Amino acid sequence: MIRVENLAKNYGKTPVLKNINININQGEVISIIGPSGSGKSILLRCLNLLELPSSGLIMVDGIDIMKNLQKINKLIQKMGMVFQSYNLFPHPTVLENLTISSIKLLNIPKTEAEKNALLLLQLVGLGKKINSYDDELSSGEQKQRVAIALCLSMNPEIILFDELASALDPTMISEVLTVMRNLAREGMTILVVTHEMDFACDVSNQVIYMDEGTIYEEGSTHQIFNNPQKNKTNRFINRIRSFHYQIDSPNYDLYSINAGIKKFCHKHALGDEIVNKTQLITEELIELYKSNYLEIKAELTLAYSEKNRELTLSFLYKGDKKNLLNSQEITNEIAIKIVKNYCKEISFSYSNRQNILELVLKK
Repeated sequence: MIRVENLAKNYGKTPVLKNINININQGEVISIIGPSGSGKSILLRCLNLLELPSSGLIMVDGIDIMKNLQKINKLIQKMGMVFQSYNLFPHPTVLENLTISSIKLLNIPKTEAEKNALLLLQLVGLGKKINSYDDELSSGEQKQRVAIALCLSMNPEIILFDELASALDPTMISEVLTVMRNLAREGMTILVVTHEMDFACDVSNQVIYMDEGTIYEEGSTHQIFNNPQKNKTNRFINRIRSFHYQIDSPNYDLYSINAGIKKFCHKHALGDEIVNKTQLITEELIELYKSNYLEIKAELTLAYSEKNRELTLSFLYKGDKKNLLNSQEITNEIAIKIVKNYCKEISFSYSNRQNILELVLKK
């Protein structure tokens, strides 16, 4: 559907995109990941000509859109774009917002446009909001879902999503991601800039990792997330998919640990109850460790599986074999009971003088 060759974008003398080459086939879901400032959103805006590239080739269905500017309106209708934030027109209702463009630009009869709009609102779970106004929508998540429906009302063949989750409260992210998953399963061609790694892993066919305005690495979802070939990609994937903290001093920073746990849990739309449980379990594990070892040198790792909806806490500590949650070896039974009460699965292993506790928290 889309072929991009040697695309570049400069702001004055500053390059923000360099030598971008992409092929997007019908029905593919491609996730673009990478650190902030790597050019991900600018790439989407160049594809939709909201930003004019400085050089390069963009072919849409075999047509060079840079050389056929008179056909831009028709070509761009093939590509809908949903931004990080979107404000509806304040005076028309949600239904009217969804029909304005399709009536005026696609010449669809009003009754047909309204019928289509209602179906789209039901698709995104907002069928009861057809007569609501912008300021009556209860959250940014609802406005984002209306924006997706509005994009679909123009019958695009491909949708560009620009970091939707970053504009939402963490507790609302899952609702929008569910809508995007449904579109992917129905065969919509999707190019999405996202920081939601589990979403990208679950939905994408291909993943592009961008760094410093270039495509640093690309490949299948399995390759990028399980066997990245380049160092920067490997570091990025490991860093963003888990929370890791090394406890190597008696003067460890519990405040920093708790802040990191809270940020990680909220990023995955986990509520304050889970945050509090995780922080409490972590504090008790550290206390159990302190009371049984002279030096604190341990590693704490949190990982969340969106597919299984499970939060796993790993606690690794070196030394002789000793299970901190075995009441026959450890005297602090209250701490052990607290930890066990909040976990549905606990496993202990020992290898190469490393003790590893794996705890799966209760939902």
